[in-house]
Amino acid sequence: MEVTCSRCHQTLEAESCYCSTCGLPQLVYATDVPQGQTQLERFDQGPRDAATIDWKPALRAAVLVAVPAGLLSSAASPLDHLELLWTTAAAGWAVVLYVRSQRPAWITFGAGARIGLVTGLMAAWLAFGISGGALFVERFLLHHSSQMDAAWKSAVEMGQQLTQQWTTQMGIADAAQMQAQKAQMLSPEGHAGWQVFGIASNSLFLILFGVGGGAMGARILARSRRPEI
Repeated sequence: MEVTCSRCHQTLEAESCYCSTCGLPQLVYATDVPQGQTQLERFDQGPRDAATIDWKPALRAAVLVAVPAGLLSSAASPLDHLELLWTTAAAGWAVVLYVRSQRPAWITFGAGARIGLVTGLMAAWLAFGISGGALFVERFLLHHSSQMDAAWKSAVEMGQQLTQQWTTQMGIADAAQMQAQKAQMLSPEGHAGWQVFGIASNSLFLILFGVGGGAMGARILARSRRPEI
């Protein structure tokens, strides 16, 4: 006789004490005991609350996907312009990998966001470190400082031209202040500061998109696998 779960009505495996789909404990009674006696089979592990996170498998899943996402998102990767996509997908996949090993077979929106946060932090730190290391190697080991400074100067001058056109049209142009800002940005300190600011800003966006990716993964799993009660 086929036995089904009393909540989600999915078929139960033989000798199973919990539903593999929704995690509801099942009462399994032995049929060979004397009349009037009922033996309740114990299950080894109860279902896990969908709002809580077992961080040991969650961290394993996060590391597994955060490392390639961080590598692809770093300045050393030719695909770094898709960095937000890599982190979002990695966070969502980390949630999927975690859920596959847990009961119940779905987690809440907030739990997915927390796993995504951890995944985004790992990917962001890895991308930040690799990007900074790549700049160091390019400037000091490969001696490309002149090309890097020339590209930065060109970018600053282009930005100054656009800013000057806008401020002139608005009637608030201040030539002296703009020249001072340009000199500050072209200085070694200004150049280094803007590089660090740019990498840090990218890392912050990676973290935010990691949170969003984890939450989105949890929401998709909840809609597709959460039983109707």
